[in-house]
Amino acid sequence: MEKRNPIILIHGLWNTSSIFSSLASKLDDIGIEYFAPTLKHSYGITSIIDLTNTLNELILEKYGLKKKVDILGFSMGGIIGRYWIQKFNGYKRTRRFISVGSPHKGTFTAQLVPKYPFRGISEMKINSKFLRELATNDFFLDDIECISFFTYWDLMVFPGWWTNLNFGEKISVKVYKHRNLLSNSFSLEKIIEKVMR
Repeated sequence: MEKRNPIILIHGLWNTSSIFSSLASKLDDIGIEYFAPTLKHSYGITSIIDLTNTLNELILEKYGLKKKVDILGFSMGGIIGRYWIQKFNGYKRTRRFISVGSPHKGTFTAQLVPKYPFRGISEMKINSKFLRELATNDFFLDDIECISFFTYWDLMVFPGWWTNLNFGEKISVKVYKHRNLLSNSFSLEKIIEKVMR
């Protein structure tokens, strides 16, 4: 079998790396290496910037500076992955960026959350300064294969289609809960198809 890049799996808010248990089992079955660290979101208090700093340290410890990787982020994890690609030279070593239910354009569910102390959540508000800056730096993703998975019935990232980047492939899956994007067998099958491509 062709040796593939290891995949960095980045979980979202109120999750740990265990959210990837079903996906990880399938990756084990097909022999694709993955790294799924647990980041301490502190209920949305920790900023995405600080979380990405921690992620970067873990990636450097595990893979060094140059090893090529793929990135798969779920929910807030997709925003962390996107920030890592832009700000930590991730664009130099990332072949594919898959985001699953990530609020790339923000989410209405973050709107009423106060900025203090919930900085991490507030960075996902619609039209937040953080998301605007991300969008202006998306040229760093020009040479990376980008894939956005979403469901129209997502009530965590609402409206669901706001999870999509403005570029790359967009894949709608018919599941009825945010978490089901990573647990529904049909959704997992579609994700694995893209991982193996």
